[in-house]
Amino acid sequence: MIYRIDARIVAPVRDTEVTDRVEDAVRSLFPNVEFEHRPGELVGETHSLERFSERLHEQEILETARTEFFKRADDEGFSFALKKQAAFKGVINFAVGNPDELGDIHVHVTVNEPDVESYIDHVAPPTEDGRPVDPDERA
Repeated sequence: MIYRIDARIVAPVRDTEVTDRVEDAVRSLFPNVEFEHRPGELVGETHSLERFSERLHEQEILETARTEFFKRADDEGFSFALKKQAAFKGVINFAVGNPDELGDIHVHVTVNEPDVESYIDHVAPPTEDGRPVDPDERA
């Protein structure tokens, strides 16, 4: 299956932070991101969440990811926020509740092909007993 997406990533850059470090933190989760520097923030775009998906599998947080993705999903795509502090360590930690003092990384994914649910299933497949399940194999 061919997946076509556009992901927009916005990361605040505080006066106390080094822009390159914030860039590196985001790249640890989204290595193909291309950045535009704006006052007080980095705005990036990528067309792949493959590395992000690998990290979700490695950290065994697929169900958490699915919950976050579907919370803010519509026919066009989905959004989620990540803790910037965790990203500095290459770790995915979804931001829920109050924003971190460093600010959260906001990601909006527009799914062009095939559809939002199929893409979420690709990035964070459903699980049974903590193991990813191919939706085609469930009967």
